[in-house]
Amino acid sequence: MKKILISGGNGEFAKELNKYNTSYKIVSPPKEEMNVKNMDDLEYYVNSQKPDYFIHAGALTRPMVIHEDRPDESINTNIIGTANVVLTCMKYNIKLIYLSTDYVYPGIDGNYNEEDYLKPFTKYGWSKLGGECSVRLYDNHLILRMAMNKRPFPHPKALADMKKSLMYIDDAARVVLELLDEEGTVNVGGKSQSVYDFVSESNPNVERITLKEISDVNMAKDCSMNTDKLKKIIDDTVI
Repeated sequence: MKKILISGGNGEFAKELNKYNTSYKIVSPPKEEMNVKNMDDLEYYVNSQKPDYFIHAGALTRPMVIHEDRPDESINTNIIGTANVVLTCMKYNIKLIYLSTDYVYPGIDGNYNEEDYLKPFTKYGWSKLGGECSVRLYDNHLILRMAMNKRPFPHPKALADMKKSLMYIDDAARVVLELLDEEGTVNVGGKSQSVYDFVSESNPNVERITLKEISDVNMAKDCSMNTDKLKKIIDDTVI
């Protein structure tokens, strides 16, 4: 049985991956045991576990304002930490799957495909694109630009004028398990719609909010992604 080592092992994505996995042995150490900022931690786990795949899901994400207030933390975790993962996978020839974000796109016109121009609209997006840069220097990689959210949606309000290609984390975990042997870059998400429309399908009580009501971080009107490539790779019933 092939083995997956995943960073961010105490995060929501790693938990969902473990829940839906039926084909792999998954090792998901918590950040306290395998911190991507620490090369010794990475060396220890790779040497002791000898994984076939490394899913790099460990990242500094929310609250988004932390990337504005503490860019040093964003750099250390999302850029330098990712570079550490790349160097370790490169040394031991391990397939690297990097979970990136739709926030690397400009967020203006939407329907972005994998080859489109990249210009993040937040410091978080820049930090994830910085991670992508190091990943691309390693041939044995897969970059997944993802638009996923917790189930249930963790906020009482959702943006009615921001379009994304969201899917819930549990669905995203099932999709990622189907993509491990792919290469290059793949957009991973659901249909293009407002965040409010996405959330209201399962939570009719969610309230509307608009972009002009958010002032602490930059937001974009249309981050939706073209997922045609994804649909050609996996069965529609998995998405």
